[in-house]
Amino acid sequence: MITETCDNVQGGDMVTALLEHDHLVDASRLFRATAERKFSVPEESGSQNNVQTCVYVFQREYAIVDPERVKIVGTDEATTCVGIIIRNSSSGMISCAHLDSPRVVDNGLSQMLSLVSDSDDNAILDVYLVGAFDDSAQGNDDDGSELYSEMDGYSFPLCIKIVEKLAESKLKFQIQNFQVLKHNTRWDSEGNAYPIFHGLLVETSSGSVVPASFDRSTRCPDEIIRRIRLGASFEDPRLAGRLLDTYETQADRFVIAPFSWSMRQVHIASVMRHRSDLEILLTTSTSPTAEVPDFVDNQKRIWEYLIQHPDWKEAFPSKVPRVFKRTGGTSWEMSSE
Repeated sequence: MITETCDNVQGGDMVTALLEHDHLVDASRLFRATAERKFSVPEESGSQNNVQTCVYVFQREYAIVDPERVKIVGTDEATTCVGIIIRNSSSGMISCAHLDSPRVVDNGLSQMLSLVSDSDDNAILDVYLVGAFDDSAQGNDDDGSELYSEMDGYSFPLCIKIVEKLAESKLKFQIQNFQVLKHNTRWDSEGNAYPIFHGLLVETSSGSVVPASFDRSTRCPDEIIRRIRLGASFEDPRLAGRLLDTYETQADRFVIAPFSWSMRQVHIASVMRHRSDLEILLTTSTSPTAEVPDFVDNQKRIWEYLIQHPDWKEAFPSKVPRVFKRTGGTSWEMSSE
């Protein structure tokens, strides 16, 4: 960790100190000056040597990738969530997660480190955080600085929990970018706050981390099922406080374990699909005015699937996992294995 910033401080004070740290202020300035990379299938055109093998992480998921197998890993769609990258600077192993609540941080960071720390207490683990714009309802002053409290919005408590957990660890973390809160917020002329960036990706060979967005064709495989699983996980006590495990590192494949959705979810879908876009935003988002453009459309596609497939066993015949093997950089096919 950046020890001179985090020694002898806790919680909100620690986050505030990181936001003012010279190295992280400079890193944020450079990050904001970097053009957002729009990751899409056309990037894969050309020879096999240019194929961008990618792993995409949805909300509350994580993936650990081997740079020998995967060239790109990332996430987007974050507003009050945090996209986090942890990279072992010695081995090159990388973990990426989309943290959406303080409740998943304790177990989630432990899950992320399972193959990255590599039992080497001396390894330096580089950390990059992007997302969690300033959604506080108060505290802005004329020059755009903020006075935070632990009750302000969703973003600040999440950042506090992440930083506290990193600080408690015996492992050696070096925060390389803290693109959250005021560093990831822009204001319009009426004083409304919006995220500057919703996502990030890392080029695994170099460790370069850049702002990023992904189109629908690269948020794969099994997009709708994985989005439904997020909602279903809130009703599954076995998944409480945990990130969703989908990607198998050594096999370079996705395995979606069987899960169920309830008739309650199907009923909600049948009601919500008739609501206006504004009602959908106000009902389903932690930041209704700051969501990505396709947020409502994604919600509608989830509800349509649930209405068309009310029985979860249709997706998981004989309760067998859905397994996807790579056929290209962002191309996958379902396997019978």
